[in-house]
Amino acid sequence: MGPPHPPHRTQRGGTAVTDAAQNGDQTRDETRDVSGAGTRDASGDRIREDAVEAALGKLDLDTKTRLLAGQDMWSLPALPEIGLSSLVMSDGPIGVRGVRWTADDPSIALPSPTALAASWDPALARRAGRLLAQEARRKGVHVLLAPTVNLHRSPLGGRHFECYSEDPYLTGEIGSGYVNGVQDGGVGTTVKHFVGNDAETERFTVDCVIAPRPLRELYLAPFEAIVANAHPWGIMTSYNRLNGTSMTENTHLVNEVLRAEWGFDGYNVSDWMAARSTTGDILGGLDVAMPGPDTVYGPALAEAVRAGEVPESAVDAAVRNVLRLAARVGALEGAPPAVTEVPDAVDGQALAREIAARGFVLVRNEGGVLPLAGGGGRTVALLGAAARDARILGGGSATVFPERLITPLDGLTEALPEGALTFAVGADPSEELTPADKGFTLRAVCRDAAGAVLGEGSLPSGQVQWIGDDLPAGVSYGTLASIEVTGTFLPRESGDHAFGTRGLGAFALTVDGTLLWEGVQELGNEADPFEAFFGAPSERAGIPLTEGRPVEVSLTYRVPDMGAVSLKAIMFSLLHLGPRRDADDLIAEAVEAARNADTAIVVVATTERVESEGFDREDLTLPGRQDDLVRAVAAVNPNTVVVVNAGSPVELPWREEVAAVLLTWFPGQEGGAALADVLLGDAEPGGRLPTTWPVAFADAPVTEVIPTEGRLEYAEGLLIGYRAYEAGSVVPAYPFGHGLGYTDWAYESLEAGPEGVRVRLTNIGTRPGREVVQVYLAPVADSVERPASWLAGFAGVEAGPGESVEVEIALPARTFEIWDEEARGWRRIGGGYEVRASRSHTDTRLTVTLDLA
Repeated sequence: MGPPHPPHRTQRGGTAVTDAAQNGDQTRDETRDVSGAGTRDASGDRIREDAVEAALGKLDLDTKTRLLAGQDMWSLPALPEIGLSSLVMSDGPIGVRGVRWTADDPSIALPSPTALAASWDPALARRAGRLLAQEARRKGVHVLLAPTVNLHRSPLGGRHFECYSEDPYLTGEIGSGYVNGVQDGGVGTTVKHFVGNDAETERFTVDCVIAPRPLRELYLAPFEAIVANAHPWGIMTSYNRLNGTSMTENTHLVNEVLRAEWGFDGYNVSDWMAARSTTGDILGGLDVAMPGPDTVYGPALAEAVRAGEVPESAVDAAVRNVLRLAARVGALEGAPPAVTEVPDAVDGQALAREIAARGFVLVRNEGGVLPLAGGGGRTVALLGAAARDARILGGGSATVFPERLITPLDGLTEALPEGALTFAVGADPSEELTPADKGFTLRAVCRDAAGAVLGEGSLPSGQVQWIGDDLPAGVSYGTLASIEVTGTFLPRESGDHAFGTRGLGAFALTVDGTLLWEGVQELGNEADPFEAFFGAPSERAGIPLTEGRPVEVSLTYRVPDMGAVSLKAIMFSLLHLGPRRDADDLIAEAVEAARNADTAIVVVATTERVESEGFDREDLTLPGRQDDLVRAVAAVNPNTVVVVNAGSPVELPWREEVAAVLLTWFPGQEGGAALADVLLGDAEPGGRLPTTWPVAFADAPVTEVIPTEGRLEYAEGLLIGYRAYEAGSVVPAYPFGHGLGYTDWAYESLEAGPEGVRVRLTNIGTRPGREVVQVYLAPVADSVERPASWLAGFAGVEAGPGESVEVEIALPARTFEIWDEEARGWRRIGGGYEVRASRSHTDTRLTVTLDLA
């Protein structure tokens, strides 16, 4: 008599049950997300539409055009005469900042979108969305300006940490989960940036030249999927032009494709300051021009109607869309909100920690060095400045201020026994001054021309970034003459500390009672004044300070006369850099710590000067001497684990020299706690790569993001990401979909039909785990030009040791179709397809052939 068969489960649509449960025993619910959505009032659609029409009929032309212009940086005006409350928008996507960019109102900071996509779990994305809806309601926000679903066309894209993936299908699935989750909570979304905003260089003016097939099959595909699967209440059109037409004026893509073809009935808002043409924008389908009130709409739009340049029906259509949004979020009297009962409260810290761990991607684990063995006095050397000063999020509009931040040093100090952990800086990724942060306690004091204090605001760092009406209480642009960033600094190290500034204007910098610098910073060669704020810092002076002895610091900024500037903003920074120690000495200290430890953990990272909104990357190298640090440590400790704290791919030239490599992306506020969970085996690294990591930048299929004479040609057509690697026979460092857990899986059977596949697999390891089953299609003999293979479906499964699971994965009809440029429609391609059940794009476990009629 043979051994008993292992337990077996069948999974459909995220729910798995054991054989015993199917036979009548108690079912063990494996679904992480089977309930908890807000109660949506679909029956109220007609009532809401009636309320919208009634409200629209009460408005005159000037009021309608004023509504479409916005009233300030983040909101639309209230219209009490029709029962319309002011609609408030806020940046995301990893948190909800609210209308003020301040630490006075902290926000939950979730892991970056690349981390969320690395979970390959739309249900987890939906839970993240519900948490963000909860945050939005707490902050009085009706609409979240997220998610970003542009593609990772080139690894140089500076904002790729804010996007999901190089693959349109994965992007659409994760984005749909996110949008559904936010709207479960009665808060609107604006899916962005529609479309072609896949890089940052010249983003305000670049003309992206994209042929119809790649436009449809790649770049529009995530938007189309989200409209179909999640019914978003808003969309944001991008800055760029596409094939010669500004996206805010693109009547074909907005009016004909987005609205008429796909059935989108939400509101269309411009990216901030993207709207440039009164007539072109309103006829092109742009509903709201932000920020207000001085936009191309308002009085200019009313005048265009009166002059006969714009039919009033176009204005009515835009207002109708805005009122429909207001009705859905509960901001229009007489209209029941789309969500009548919000989901149960979410523990933000716990969910942030869970998402981080489930997005971590273990790409190398030689000899099973991870998880770390416990007990026996095992010692760990934690190395790298990024372990102490973790980067939890990307730069730009995605920035929020969490109430707390758990660094890798914090997380491992808490998790390991006393005396087991040592720390050394080793190498610092930032060789430039950064906004004053660690050790600083700062506030901003606002004064008028006579020196009288108008108001104060706290600062989480040395950055002042007040845009529009985002000013401290009691302060206005008309009376504000100077701002003093003042407070104390408690040095962590003795030595010469450097101080500096970033921004345009007149400054006076004082530290410990000494005036270090006074002068004026003028606009240089930067094409955009925002580059002066986000760009290179200016070092002004140094001063010797003593560890543990607090000193007073002050940076006074004289506010220029803004006159008739439509978008008023104050942006400048107090910068700091600790004592510059010899890099070789720092590495030598780290090597000694590693030599004396059982395991060495090196944390390497990018900086805000590498990955941020507003500019693209120049290369994929890690900044500073971090590569040297890793190699030196690996030479003395065979159990070297490298933790990569970056939002998108970087070169890892030492990857074969270390025992393990763990990608943690920008892991959010609980990243350090999640890291301890994963390293010590309390959680499995659940992620799979949402984008391909090249060996070197030169191997990347698309290496050009700089326009030529204002045009950026998408000459690669359909071949981006893994599709291009396969076509060029280039072996990446780590392929799309790759990721290791803490157990092993045997793929046992695969059945396939036109509607879907069924895969059976068994956990043959010693630990419970999660596997992401990926299904790729490869035409056997293609009659049309297509990639060699592409992702067609996926599903996550969980099983204990020795347990089997069966999963059904639907194949969308679109996966067998191409965009026919001549017919201007989708065409199904029959014939033979190899169906691959895989662990990654290059790790196929089972194949069958499917003949499609």
